[in-house]
Amino acid sequence: MAADSAPINLTHHFLIAMPGLEDETFGRSVVYLCEHNPQGALGLIINKPSELSLKRLFDKVDLPLHRPDLAAARVFQGGPLQTERGFVLHDPMMSLGEQADEATYASTLLIPGGLEMTTSRDVLEALSTGFGPRRVLVSLGYSAWGEGQLESELGENTWLTVEADLDVIFETPAEQRYDRALGLLGLQAWMLSPDVGHA
Repeated sequence: MAADSAPINLTHHFLIAMPGLEDETFGRSVVYLCEHNPQGALGLIINKPSELSLKRLFDKVDLPLHRPDLAAARVFQGGPLQTERGFVLHDPMMSLGEQADEATYASTLLIPGGLEMTTSRDVLEALSTGFGPRRVLVSLGYSAWGEGQLESELGENTWLTVEADLDVIFETPAEQRYDRALGLLGLQAWMLSPDVGHA
């Protein structure tokens, strides 16, 4: 196999949309990749909040929300696929020093790098009782790429990539996440503007 065709694995990385990407869903988006392998990639957009609050989401699924820290948090638009389905990106449910070798919830993807993504209702039930993961990002819908599709888009300079920083996901206001993610690469949006002249 030639060196230039070696597979890349961008699990636990951010995809940062280049300014020229004018797609309604993905323009100025930051996608956290939960999984990337030769079959494709799966991720959640982390900087596009919806109008829906977590409190309202819990009301819709007939659960109380006994987590005052989360009540006003927004539900995010994770991508264009399965937009009625919830995806919860969260801290691992383990004590410090333990190895994450099995998930706490029924349907959880363990993400190398320290996060988990759960799609089963039990994580919401845990949050409703006042427990559950300390930090969560709840989205409706997800983003996915088929075999070779993401690699092709990377080759077309549609995305920048950088290893994920959990503070961008959980500690940074949504409207600042695009610029903070670019900052991880030492870049600012104006440097990438398609309108900038070339010498």
